[in-house]
Amino acid sequence: MEIFMSIVSGCLVAAGVYLLLQRQILKIIIGTAILSHAAHLLILTMGKLDRGAPPIIKDGITKYADPLPQALILTSIVISFGVTSYLLVLAYRTYNENRTDNMEQLRGTDNE
Repeated sequence: MEIFMSIVSGCLVAAGVYLLLQRQILKIIIGTAILSHAAHLLILTMGKLDRGAPPIIKDGITKYADPLPQALILTSIVISFGVTSYLLVLAYRTYNENRTDNMEQLRGTDNE
């Protein structure tokens, strides 16, 4: 199962990098979001996909699930949500100011 998750994570990284290299701002933002989801899957895969009891100490339970990957992923989800929101606001503001979302046109010429 870990190999399949690693392959899916790698495919998401490839798709995210491809979208990051596009000219439209919205595609760049989607690429950033896909990269963050790939990181979530990678963290989950590195933490092993073991099943066990919730990490609450009880008598008779010897195998617990590791809460650290879940805590890291939850933190990562919150951070990626904040970054995506910030990028969307910046894209909206840029589009309102310049009436384009093309990065080549936003870059301008060398004489400007």
